[in-house]
Amino acid sequence: MSLSPSRLATIRKRTIWTLVAGVAIGSTGHIAAVTVGTIVAAEITGTAALAGLPAASVVLGSAIGSVLLALLMARTERRRVGLSAGYVISVCGAIVAAAAVVTVSLPLLVLGTLMIGFGNSSNQLSRYAAADLVPLGRRASTIGLVVWGATVGAVVGPNLVAFSGEVALNLGLPELAGPYLVPILFVGAAAILSFAMLRPDPFEIADHSAIDSGDAEDPAPRLADLLRRPAVLAAIVALVTGQVVMVLIMTMTPLHMTSHGHGLAAVGLVISGHTFGMFALSPLSGRLTDRYGSPIVITAGLIILALSSVMAAVAPADGGVLLFIALFLLGYGWNLGFVAGSAMLAGNLAIAERTRLQGFADAFIWSSAAAASLSSGIVVDWAGYATLGLIGAGLIAIPAIVLFGTRTARAIAVPGQ
Repeated sequence: MSLSPSRLATIRKRTIWTLVAGVAIGSTGHIAAVTVGTIVAAEITGTAALAGLPAASVVLGSAIGSVLLALLMARTERRRVGLSAGYVISVCGAIVAAAAVVTVSLPLLVLGTLMIGFGNSSNQLSRYAAADLVPLGRRASTIGLVVWGATVGAVVGPNLVAFSGEVALNLGLPELAGPYLVPILFVGAAAILSFAMLRPDPFEIADHSAIDSGDAEDPAPRLADLLRRPAVLAAIVALVTGQVVMVLIMTMTPLHMTSHGHGLAAVGLVISGHTFGMFALSPLSGRLTDRYGSPIVITAGLIILALSSVMAAVAPADGGVLLFIALFLLGYGWNLGFVAGSAMLAGNLAIAERTRLQGFADAFIWSSAAAASLSSGIVVDWAGYATLGLIGAGLIAIPAIVLFGTRTARAIAVPGQ
């Protein structure tokens, strides 16, 4: 595509803000639906042991979607097609999940939430689409900006739970069907926005100067060879662990609160605080990463995750301020690791390699989180909510060992990577 530098810069900026808007709108519907998943499953099954199943299905759907959408993007060389397809599948999933609540069907709920996860895949893959548009030294800040777009969903999504429940009752539907109506509207809008506005496609206007390893003319390395790179391995381990710890505790918090007498409004407030911590400070996380490097920012995130996990474990049964703070810090600790880990992953790949690895990396992240989500219900049923926090704090040792291993530390101790 032949464009003047000023015109190309304008189009790239518009494309990045379109991606931000898509994430903002899409995450609103996604988070509203996820907020009530454990409550719906507990009501259908009558036990907390399977309450984490919908959240696990959403995360597993995100994993499957990451692989399939990345393959679609790579084959068509069109980010627009892949992102839009993920959002459309998510809308269909919301319809199925709402039907599951009406018919009291666990299999339908699992299928619907699995499809809803595809919308999250589009949200997450948007950060890489944006990173391709800027030079190496600005990737973390750009990733942080796109992740920040989900702040809208973090604040609005959970607080639409009670309102959408009232709407559902007025329509003659069960109250818990309401939150699944939200993504039909919001994620549907994200699909339309992405398909209409991502023109020219992000692949066509990518910044090819942002190649810091390899050569575009060289044969693409095998996935196994990519995973042997210390920075790639460290980034994936940090991303996976942060996601597992966050999901492990966050998934059971709504059920923990409702079982101690809190209503949907209180649950929405706490989850809003948590998701606000996950997304609102993303631009700051990106700037810190570009300035100080991914290893330092990831380390800070791990420390905050460990602290918040312990706080959640010792919070009183009736919740209160301590649980709200714990969930906020849990979100922000995850955010630091997510932005810095994503930047380190993107920062050590040639542009020809990125799409191949992005889908795999996100699939591994979401698959691990799905296991954490599913096991969280079993842990709560057997040992209680506090045990989740202690397990989460213990898991932080895994990325710490990888990050501070002598060879790995030397290999990745480069600012911005």
